[in-house]
Amino acid sequence: MGDTSEQDERRRRLAAWQASGRTLWRNSADRPVGERLATLADDASTVYDLDEWTDVYGGGVVADLESKVAALLGFPAAAFFPTGTMAQQVALRCWAGRTGNATVALHPLAHPEVHEGGALSVVSGLRTIHPTSEPRLPTADEIHATDEPFGTLMLELPLRDAGYVLPTWDELVAVVAAARERDAVVHFDGARLWECVTHFGRPLEEIAGLADSVYVSFYKSLDGLSGAMLVGPSAMVEEARVWRHRYGGQVFQQYPAALSALLGLERELPRLPSYVEHARVVAAALADAFAEPAADAGADVAAPPWFRVHPRRPHTHQFQVWLPYDARVLSEAAVRQAEETGVTLFRRWFDSGAGPPGVAMTEVTVGSAGLEWTADDVRQAVREFLARVETERTRADGPAD
Repeated sequence: MGDTSEQDERRRRLAAWQASGRTLWRNSADRPVGERLATLADDASTVYDLDEWTDVYGGGVVADLESKVAALLGFPAAAFFPTGTMAQQVALRCWAGRTGNATVALHPLAHPEVHEGGALSVVSGLRTIHPTSEPRLPTADEIHATDEPFGTLMLELPLRDAGYVLPTWDELVAVVAAARERDAVVHFDGARLWECVTHFGRPLEEIAGLADSVYVSFYKSLDGLSGAMLVGPSAMVEEARVWRHRYGGQVFQQYPAALSALLGLERELPRLPSYVEHARVVAAALADAFAEPAADAGADVAAPPWFRVHPRRPHTHQFQVWLPYDARVLSEAAVRQAEETGVTLFRRWFDSGAGPPGVAMTEVTVGSAGLEWTADDVRQAVREFLARVETERTRADGPAD
């Protein structure tokens, strides 16, 4: 019953999001299968000769994608992986063998620690330590002060679960130098590296070039079907291909994912800086609206007692919003707003986890659909959302005694 209910709710959300005339972000993964297949078939010829033979265990369009990404990030070699989890585990395992040290220094909120079921230790035999537990990447001083030696420093750029946060460029350069002073190699979890150029003010090749190896994703910021790429020195990447096979990642054919990745590089990558800049407009308007939701409209909508837009000035085109209400109330208010007004401001809300009960968080993404939103549009949407929050809170609390 629980699975059926959740599936029904998911279908409801997807229908509301797709029918919305205005939304901050449209995710291709929310579209029906037939529509996605038709779009890929229509568009793929713009980035690849479809008269070429399909890939078989690599080669073909997969090899072309590998060459393109290696050149884009300034590395001599690249290997395509079906998942980023596999790519990253393989990278860290390769470096452990080459450095002779199976200890990886990373943040406790990094993807391998939070979202991979302990795979680094259970599957790959690696051990992790945490230079800091602050909700940001470690500093050079913290790397120097780490009590024990480590073979690899892994930095997630941006650190998603801390709010898609990034260090400054000088801080990043310093922390990489600190790791090298400790005879460690540096690996970037660059699942979302593509959108970091605005914050750092540096091209992708210069950012990636700080590290010894980098993993990037194709389905997150670039809206691809799936897949990831590991780039690094030629010998290390060749070893990674062997481990990819051992991990079950030697997939027979992957041309749909590779074609969609090429499309993402062609279409979405050049637009990411505009998304980042507009995310800052949206974030500022959200903060203003939560502070005084009815100040300029005379509407009877109360400001929440507390809120947080984090980071206040987003580092990428994604950021967090926190409110002091139950996640179920906020999620219901969000989907009702989409259904009743055709405006999707927020998507799903989640309880704070380690935080106090009654506090929820959502992640906001600004994509091409969000570029048309003005600050006034955001403020109006917040007012409409908060009105529905009050309705849902009253419904959830029940009638007064």
